Parts: sequence; C-alpha cells; structure tokens
Amino acid sequence: MRRRIITPNVSETKLATRGFHVKSPESRDLLETVGEMFLTGYAYAAESRTPAEAEERLEQIPRRFRGFAYEGAGMGFAVLDATPLASGGKVAGFLAGRGDAQIYLVYVGVGWAMARLPRFLWSKIHAPDPLLRWLALDGYGFHQAYFRTDQYVHGQYQDPRFPWPADAPPGYANRVIDQGIGRAMWFVGGTDVDVVTDMIHKFPESRRGDLYAGAGLAATYACGAEEQELRRFRERAGQYRPQLAQGCAFAAEARVRPGLVVPATEIATEVFCGVTPEQAARISNESRPDQPIQGDVPAYEVWRRRIADQFVSLGGVSP
Repeated sequence: MRRRIITPNVSETKLATRGFHVKSPESRDLLETVGEMFLTGYAYAAESRTPAEAEERLEQIPRRFRGFAYEGAGMGFAVLDATPLASGGKVAGFLAGRGDAQIYLVYVGVGWAMARLPRFLWSKIHAPDPLLRWLALDGYGFHQAYFRTDQYVHGQYQDPRFPWPADAPPGYANRVIDQGIGRAMWFVGGTDVDVVTDMIHKFPESRRGDLYAGAGLAATYACGAEEQELRRFRERAGQYRPQLAQGCAFAAEARVRPGLVVPATEIATEVFCGVTPEQAARISNESRPDQPIQGDVPAYEVWRRRIADQFVSLGGVSP
C-alpha cells in the first residue's frame, strides 16, 4: 500500500509523456528503461522495512541500470525520512550498507526528494558529507529540468534565493543545479548530441560550462550515443571540453566504484578524457581536496577544477 501511495507512475518517464526528443527507437527504449529502473528502486525503498531488505532486491537489477535503481532508492528513503512521525535514519542506514558503493547516486537521489518535499522539511534531509552534499543539488536540478522542462530548460529559470545549503557562497548552489539541468538535457534531447548542444548554447555563456559537465556525465553514465556521435559532442563543446571531461570522470567513478562499468562507458571516457574508465575514476578520486576549503570556493568546486585541469594537462581536451 505504501508503495502504491508514494511511488510516481511509470508513465511519467515515457518520452512521449514528457515531450522529449526521440532520436531513435533504441535511444527512446534506453532512456525509458532508465526511468523505469529509477522508479523500481524508489518502490523497493518505499515498501521495504529496512534498507538491507531493499538492497537484496536492488542487487538483482541488471548491471547497466543498477545505479539508477540505487538513485531511486536514495530518493525513496529520503522521502520516508521526511514523512511526518517517521523516525528517520533510512538514508543513513542505506549508506552504511551496500549503498556506500553507490554513494554518489544515493546523494543525487536525496536531491530528487528535496525537489518533491516542502522546503520546511529539508531540515530532515540526510546529506552529512560536506563534499558530496552538493550532489543533492545535482539531483534537484535534474528533477526540475526533467519534470519542469519548459521553465528550467527552455525558460532557463534560476531561483534567485535558493536556500540550501545555508552556508553556500552566493550563487554557487545554482551552479550545481545547472550541472543537474545539463545532465537532464541528455534525456530531454533524447541522446541526440546536436539537439543537446543546441539547447546548451541557448543559455548564457556563464552557465554553459556547468551544463556541459552535467551532459558529459549523462553521456558517460546513461550512454545512448555511438562513438562518432560522442566525438561530435566533444567537437561542439569547444572551449568547454575540460568541463565535459570532468563530468565524464565523475560518471566513470560512479560506475567503477560499485563495479558496474559497461562498454559504452569505456567508449565515452576514451572520447572525452582519452583514458580508460578506471584511469578517469582514479584521477577523480585523487583530485579530492584533503580538507574543507576555506573562503569563497567550496571544496566541491575545487575538486571539479582539479579534475578538469588534470585532463587539460594530459592533453587532448583543450579547446
């Protein structure tokens, strides 16, 4: 009963329902399966008594789509934590178990919950890592661009007073939200690189780097484009190729950590980064700041810049 009450209908993930571009039947089926697996993970969380019970079922999801199911479960547990009279601790318990290997996706899923919950309940959100908490805003941005496409993608909306996290430097939350919007654009554009890049280039120049980072992450993690298409995406990214590579490296680490690398990810990291997924993941991991950065530049942004700079120094991603 709880699953039926709080789980969105799978029809909401259909490209026809969303009005998204359809490049081909294959890309449509891929993106719709991603949405279905996300909702499957969400439902597993909604109907499970404990995170461990959900994990047993999540591990049965096909490798290519398992991360999306964990992302959906992260959203489901975050919604349950915020439910009135709930004791909380679902997301924390999830991250203490098998969710740790999918920690990036779980944090993104928490951001989906933020987009669905009233803001007065955001105080119940469990995102304790000062570095990874920013991924929740990536999830928030994806949700808004996916479900409120006219406003966030075509209307290029930004919240002038986004309130979370309270200690964020002015304007930085919107930059991370833009990374989520860019990731969603890969879905809105149906994995068609020309449609995606045309949408990005309608945005102000100041926002394009973050949008390309998000789109590069999606092109590497969700996939859906052939090598020749990815090379065209890289070509059209121009001066934003370092950001494209940074997003690609994030995706590589999110697949390498739980052992879910697929051939399409290998092609994407070769095209965008010039390295294998394992090498891209290592660069991402080794670029993490050792301690919180003081001042106006959050550690998360320092991390992203270090990754982008690494791929520039390796050659092959400069404009």
